[in-house]
Amino acid sequence: MKNADRIDLAGQVAIVTGGTRGLGRQIAGALATAGARVVVCGRNAPESLPDGVSFHAADIRDPDQARSFVDAVVAQHGRIDILVNNAGGSPHAAAASASPRFFDAILKLNLHAAMYMAQAAFTHMQAARSGSIVNIASVSAIRPSPMTAAYGAAKAGLLSLTQSLAQEWGPDGVRVNAIIVGLMQTENAEATYGDAEAQASVARSLPLQRMGTGNDVAGAVLWLCSSLADWVSGARINVDGGGERPFFLDLVKGQ
Repeated sequence: MKNADRIDLAGQVAIVTGGTRGLGRQIAGALATAGARVVVCGRNAPESLPDGVSFHAADIRDPDQARSFVDAVVAQHGRIDILVNNAGGSPHAAAASASPRFFDAILKLNLHAAMYMAQAAFTHMQAARSGSIVNIASVSAIRPSPMTAAYGAAKAGLLSLTQSLAQEWGPDGVRVNAIIVGLMQTENAEATYGDAEAQASVARSLPLQRMGTGNDVAGAVLWLCSSLADWVSGARINVDGGGERPFFLDLVKGQ
């Protein structure tokens, strides 16, 4: 990642959930480039990982597996300094017909798992009186999220959780922050935004004239985990290219 070597995280140990692909993989790679020893998790091992990143099999929706995963990382590396709660996502589903099982599954992945991992990491961070937890949220948490209502609700809960944990755990030297991720150019962009022409139109609607990349989010994670952000906790940092243009402006313009 560009400029990752300007932040020094040498000697630190980081966990990135959902770090085997997509945004999480890029965050993990950036942390490793900055010198951290990085461990990612998932139910299945990936074919490859960035240099400096290792894999541990775990389903963090299970609180026992989440705690065992964190304990195993500490047993191997001697410490845990950084936790990035990145695992998440949701398929589209109409709220009127979404089953209770579906709703529960989305909340477990996007909210419960983050809490389980944070609790497990805090035990060790509290003993060291130092640590940084970064929760990856979404613009779906702060504006309507039609067809992904459960996901939006879970991410909104993650923002509230972030600020509550920052208040509770600050006296123990543990910082907790959230990144509100905007519209991203990912490998699944076509499924989300449509074909290349549609994606270009979406990009032009943003103030910075492009959708975000994994490097954009990874840069914010690096800063939050570095000494540059030592007095930053409970923050909600928008990484969204300036935000989405209010739709009513186009309606008014078209009249």
